[in-house]
Amino acid sequence: MPPEQTPQTSSHARRLPPWLKRPLGGGPEYARTADAIGQGHLHTICQEARCPNRGECWTAGTATFLILGDQCTRRCGFCSVKGGRPAGFIDNQEPGRLADAVARMGLRHVVITSVTRDDLPDGGASQFADCIKTLRARVPGVTVEILTPDFRRCQDEALATLLPLAPFVWGHNVETVPRLYLSVRPGSNYADTLDLLRRAAASPGIIAKSSIMLGLSETRDEVLSVIDDLVSIGVKRMTIGQYLRPTAEQFDVVEFVTPEVFSELGAEARRRGIPWVISTPFARSSYHAELSEAGCSSPSVSEGQPSR
Repeated sequence: MPPEQTPQTSSHARRLPPWLKRPLGGGPEYARTADAIGQGHLHTICQEARCPNRGECWTAGTATFLILGDQCTRRCGFCSVKGGRPAGFIDNQEPGRLADAVARMGLRHVVITSVTRDDLPDGGASQFADCIKTLRARVPGVTVEILTPDFRRCQDEALATLLPLAPFVWGHNVETVPRLYLSVRPGSNYADTLDLLRRAAASPGIIAKSSIMLGLSETRDEVLSVIDDLVSIGVKRMTIGQYLRPTAEQFDVVEFVTPEVFSELGAEARRRGIPWVISTPFARSSYHAELSEAGCSSPSVSEGQPSR
């Protein structure tokens, strides 16, 4: 990882190295996943963020559901989810449609994320809560993982709404190293991110999880410092993945980090105290999240091998 640089946009697309080539996916399971999402009029982060794993995950019959609409009130430099002003709108039918889709897909572990909704007094926490409650009522035995925004200015309200619904996995991503926050995550604050994770991790029945992207000019020492911060606040699960530019409007990739570096950083994260780690170029927040329910030991993930 190169020393001090600032992410920049570029008009020149960088050629992907061989280890970042990915099959598109397909087949009957992919079609069934797409059909369940389409029938439910649901959004997924797989589509909105142009995730490179969509082919693998949909072919394996899994998806990460995106609630609270598809308009985000922030514009992070790495993300292709469209910005907008939802003006307080909440779709009250969304939890039911989500539960119906999960039942049709036969999922036993569900990952729910959302756009950031700074326009809502509780940041959308009540919609997360309604989705969890509806899922549990319609799909008995289902386990849940949420990937939330930072609930800026309303952490107390969000925690009060969601913590009583434990047990579940609470994910919130650091995304990058503190030095790059101003450019990569405008409107977010590294200290606020750690505070939300710390408070979640300290709560009974909650497993805290986070994720970081590589390739935006961070140094190895900066990444290790973030890992140490996560260990110190009680985070037990982590993914480390390569940043890939979703469209020409987002930051360009500064570096394509090799699989060997990901393997080494994953081993180091486990050695430093995070027991469940996926560290590969294609790792994303919810990548192989279903494996987490097999226990809190690091899963073995083979690139390109779908897993349910």
